[in-house]
Parts: sequence; structure tokens; C-alpha cells
Amino acid sequence: MFSYVDETIREQLVRNHQLIDLSAKGKEISANEAPFISVLGPVTIPRIIDGEEVPLEWYPFVRRLELSQVLEAAKDVTDGESEAFRELLQTNMSVNSVFALPGFREQQNPLVRIHSCCLTGDIFGSMRCDCGPQLSAAFSQMKQDGGGAVVYMSGHEGRGIGLWAKAITYLLQDAGQDTFEANVSLGLPEDSRDFSDAAVILRYLLSGRSIRLLSNNPQKREHLEKGEQIVSEVVPLVSGLSEHNIRYIRSKRRKGHTLPDDI
Repeated sequence: MFSYVDETIREQLVRNHQLIDLSAKGKEISANEAPFISVLGPVTIPRIIDGEEVPLEWYPFVRRLELSQVLEAAKDVTDGESEAFRELLQTNMSVNSVFALPGFREQQNPLVRIHSCCLTGDIFGSMRCDCGPQLSAAFSQMKQDGGGAVVYMSGHEGRGIGLWAKAITYLLQDAGQDTFEANVSLGLPEDSRDFSDAAVILRYLLSGRSIRLLSNNPQKREHLEKGEQIVSEVVPLVSGLSEHNIRYIRSKRRKGHTLPDDI
């Protein structure tokens, strides 16, 4: 994607160390090496947390996608099969973000939340899930802890199926299916999310230091550790439970999320 940025602007960003190319190991690379991820920033994003303005440091990051990769993926799409394109779009064309509290890059063992995009919960305020309250609670807990960061994965709507399909699954859930069954009814995976890029950006920002992961989902720890990001501890994050999402929460617990038995 960044190969399409005006070259003059690109040179300015690189010169100011505001555009950095990374290897798959989270290491900064030279201009003649093939980049795996490009990261911008930091960009100052003021946010109110617990009634106080906090100048978050925003680092947008994205997989480096070139036209040749799109053409290569096209070769794999035969007989109407679109899985290759779906994977390409989800993994390579989403601009993800790190929102870090001040001092994050110098912290030892900071709190980190890997948060999957949920437009309905994070932005629209829907109570059908616990995503919006979890995001707010994560920032609050990090502020109380003295620092931390949220890694926001923008291509993860509906556990990777996208907003349109997610809306359809809501109608299926209203008809009696649970959140995972509804995905499968559309011929889509129960959960197609990939958290490996989060490991790459964290290894870069923290120079390999460990994190405490704010999560109830064991899959996140597995993906991070597979990407060689050290997780010293998993800290539960239970927030926003209501009559509107209790069936959804119970479905997640049945799928292995570490949630209280008394839900």
C-alpha cells in the first residue's frame, strides 16, 4: 500500500523516522530489503480517560501489499472460490493501529489489549456484545496501571467476516442461533481472526520485552507467542455484561474463553 504514497512525501516521512519498514520479526530494515509491515507515527491522539485528557501515541501499521500479490492471489481463485481473496483482504489490506499511553515504549511488562474491531459495539454503542465496554475498561485499567497500549485490529469485524455478514448473523441469532453457529450458516469460519501482526508490531515497539495481556481469549496469547512476543501473564477483562449480551458471552465461554462460571 505504501508504495503508492507520493515519493516526496515518503522520503520526508522516512527522513523524519515517521515511516518505518519492519521485517516479519519486528526489526527495522534497510531500504533495499523487502518489508513485511510498514508503521507510521507516532501521531498524537488526545483521548479522555476517566475524566482526564491523555495524549495517546497512535501508530498505524499495515502489511505491505503489492500488485503482484493481488495477481498471485487471483490465480488461486477458481470455480467461484473466493477464500484466497477473502484471506488477502482481511490479512493484508487492513490498516491496524496501536494506541499507546505516554511512555509505553520504555515500559517494562506493560498491560496490552489486542482488540478486534467492532463497529457496532465500539462506535454505535450496541449492547449485543461486550466489545465497547471492554475497550473503555482497557484504557481505564491501563491508566490506573501507569501505562499500556491497545492494539486495534481493524479487519476483525464479526471475528473476521465483515460488517455486512455480521448484520446477517445478527438476524440469524435473533432466530435462535448462537454467534458461532450463525457464522457457519453463512459458509464462513467461526473465527478467522489472525493476531500475528500484533506480535510483530509489539516486538518492534517494546524491543522484545514481555507484556501482560488483557484478554479472556486464549487464542490471542497463542498467536502472540507463536509470533515470539513474550506474554508474562494474562489479565482477565470482564466488562459490560447485560441481558442483551448474556447469551453471546455464554457462547464465548463454551468456546474456551476464560469467563466466570456464574455468568
